[in-house]
Order: sequence, then C-alpha cells, then structure tokens
Amino acid sequence: MSTMTADPAIASALNGLLSKQRAAQSRDGAPSAAVRIDRLNRCVALLVDFRGEIEAALEADFGARSRQATAFTDVAASIGSLKHARDHVAKWMRTEQRATSPRILWFLGARAEIRHQPKGVVGVISPWNFPVNLTFAPLAGVLAAGNRAMIKPSEMTPATSELLKKMFASAFDEAEIAVVTGGPDVGQAFSSLHFDHLLFTGATSIGRHVMRAAAENLVPVTLELGGKSPVVIGRSADLAVAAARIMNGKTLNAGQICLAPDYVLAPADRMGAFVAEAKASVGRMFPTIRENPDYTAIVADRHYARLTGYVDDARAKGAEIIEINPAGEDLRQQPHRRIPPTLILNPTDDMKVMQEEIFGPLLPVKSYQKVDEAIDYINVHARPLGLYYFGADKEERDRVLDLTTSGGVTVNDVVMHVAQEELPFGGIGPAGMGAYHGHDGFREFSHRRAVFHQMKRDIAPLRMLRPPYGAGIARFLATQIRR
Repeated sequence: MSTMTADPAIASALNGLLSKQRAAQSRDGAPSAAVRIDRLNRCVALLVDFRGEIEAALEADFGARSRQATAFTDVAASIGSLKHARDHVAKWMRTEQRATSPRILWFLGARAEIRHQPKGVVGVISPWNFPVNLTFAPLAGVLAAGNRAMIKPSEMTPATSELLKKMFASAFDEAEIAVVTGGPDVGQAFSSLHFDHLLFTGATSIGRHVMRAAAENLVPVTLELGGKSPVVIGRSADLAVAAARIMNGKTLNAGQICLAPDYVLAPADRMGAFVAEAKASVGRMFPTIRENPDYTAIVADRHYARLTGYVDDARAKGAEIIEINPAGEDLRQQPHRRIPPTLILNPTDDMKVMQEEIFGPLLPVKSYQKVDEAIDYINVHARPLGLYYFGADKEERDRVLDLTTSGGVTVNDVVMHVAQEELPFGGIGPAGMGAYHGHDGFREFSHRRAVFHQMKRDIAPLRMLRPPYGAGIARFLATQIRR
C-alpha cells in the first residue's frame, strides 16, 4: 500500500457500498441480540460448510500448506471465537449501571449508566498468513457489537480472497457484510474510507500508511501489527519441553505468524543443550520436509528470497547456521518454497535477521550470562507483540514480566495467549494499538455511551448551582476544595 491518491472509480464504488451499509444501519437501528446471534451463527455455518474449500484455497495460495493446520488455525479457531461471542452477547449488551457523583444524587433519584451502541460500519483489512481466521475472529466482536462490516482480504492469497467473497455473498446481503478484493490500489481506497472504525492486521510498515489514511477522516483504528517477539529461557526451564514448544510455534505455518517466536535468549551454558533439544523436537515433528504435507511452504517467491537472504547475510557476518533437515534432503530444487527450520546462533545486531520481523522458520539464538542481560536486550528494542518466558523460577519470571513491556505474554509456551477468548489480544507501540477477542472485542467495536439521568425534582442542592450564587454554593465549594 502506498501513499498514492486512490483511483476515483474505485473510491466511488467503495463509497457507494459504504453508503449502502450506513443507510441500512440508520434505517434498522441497533440490532437485537437475536439478530446478532443469527449473524454469528451464519458465520459459523459458513466455516463448517466451506471447510474443504478453505483448505484447498489456502493450499493453492501457499503452494503447500498443511490442511490440518488450516482446519485448526483458520477454521476451528474462528468457530471458537464466534461461538464465544454468540453465547455471551446478550450479557455483554446489558446497560452498565454506574455510581453518581456526588453519591448523594443516587439516593435522591439521579442515575448514571453506560449503554453500548454499535459504532456503525467497521472496515476489516485482513492479512495473508491466516486470511480466514483474521477475517472471522474480528467479526466475532464486530457483529456482537451490532455493526456491519466491509472486508478487504489480502491480494497475496487470491484464491482464498475470492472464496471469502463467495462465502459471504452466499449468506449475507452486502448491506450486512461485503467483501471487496483487489490490489494495493483497492487497499489504498479502502483505508481512506470514512468508516466508523477500521481494523488492520499486517506489517507495521503498512500499518503506518493505514493509520495515516484513516487520520484524514479521524477514523478510530485498531492496528494488529507484529515485531520481534522474544523468548527468554530461564535456567530453571525444562529444555526438552521448551524446545518442543518453541519449535512447534516456529514451524506452525512455517513461522509465518505475527506472534511466532522471533528470537531466543538462552543461558550461555545451556545453548548447546537447547540446540540438541531443538533438533530432536523437529525430527519428531518432521522426519522429512521436502514432500511432508504437514510442513507449510513460504507464501511467495519474494518472501522466500527475503528469508534465504537473511540466512546468507547472517552467515557472511559470522553467525553459526544450523539447518535442521532430519532426512538430509536436497531442498535446492523443489516444487514448493519450503525452508527447513534454521537456527542462527550468536547473531549480531548488524544482521538483517535481527533488524526485521522474520516471518519464517528461522530462529536466532542469543546467549546471556544473567537474566538482566536478556531483559536489557529486549528493552533497547521496539516493544514486541508477544513475549515468552520458560522456567519454574517464579521470582525470575516476574522479574522478566515486570521489567519488560509487550502486547501479551505466554509463560512456558509460545503464541497460546492469542487463543484465550477471555484475554484481550493486541499490541503496544509499533506492535499495534487497541485489542479485541471476547468481551474486549465487543467493547472495542462498541461506542460506550455515557448517560446521566437527572432527578425530576428541582431541589435546593441543584438550584444552588445556578446564579445568583449565595451561601449554599460557598458551603459546597468549601467541602470540595480541600486536601
């Protein structure tokens, strides 16, 4: 996405669609719980009915993508989010009663409350790495909050994007949910629309352009970006368990995950043991790689070239490269873009692999003598989307968590905090802003409207607030303006 001016014809068509949804929202008003539940159920049905086509589309887009992984991450995980919202939305919609200030007003008949209003039309720009999940999971909150949605999926996964368009058109009028496909020109026009809220999931570099475009219309944004999510291995960690979970997180979708462990910080005297356990865990998961249906390919040639370039750069600058290829297969000539899990030992900050989010199955491993060195290293870099700690030392764990900042944390595993519907998912700083999932998603896509009901009787304490001022207001101010 660039900063170019949006094509007038594209902008006109998108604005027409937005106006159609806005008019429908104004006409119908805030939908009832029954309507919201129906919309959520229709989304669940789409995922169930189109499961096979979703798996096939993603396999076509990636060249090779595990169908089981797709079923788990894109289909089942999305259904879980939608069902959670469906089962709780009636409760979430209830008006929240609040105390009045001063408290005496409550006893005299005044009331304070918060009502949750739909924001209106929410724009959703979803990425290529989990294009189905990162469309439907946000919709759980968007629809529960009573909004309508316009969706722009990634052009990097064209088969899946066209399938999403077909799916939603089969179950929703475009005044409820609409999908628009296209390249950067459509993306530019889409992010420039006067939405009531805009959600973008993707790279930090693109997020800056999206936020800049949204700012022209003062559209509030939720940005789910990424960054270099670190893993701190404590001396008390069970290395076999830690390595198995880290390498699982690093090889799921071939590491093409915003929350994938980006680099490991390990005690210097345990580096060798970690490497051995990492090799063993990969061997158990992927005894072969070249034709293994469980091992996902890199999505596009340019990303394949980027990742192999990182390895070449690190090798040239002195890092030790350990390619974990259990069967010793020749992967130079292959029908797909599979890259084996690759450890990069003792990387330096002048290496590209330590400067940019990896988004692939490469794992730098740095050593430390004391855990404070690991904490300091994390803190001199941009705040990440996720942070992971392995160990049984509670004091050390709390020190790592208390002295660092990240979007979220998983202890003794990686990535899994994103699967918790009762935890907000979001970043901080360059890793993003705003959060959704579960009740937090409902709140993110709702307008929390403050309502105060004044008492009907015009009693003396209220009259004293109006001119002419006298002794009553003086006594009141004396009670308020003091230490």
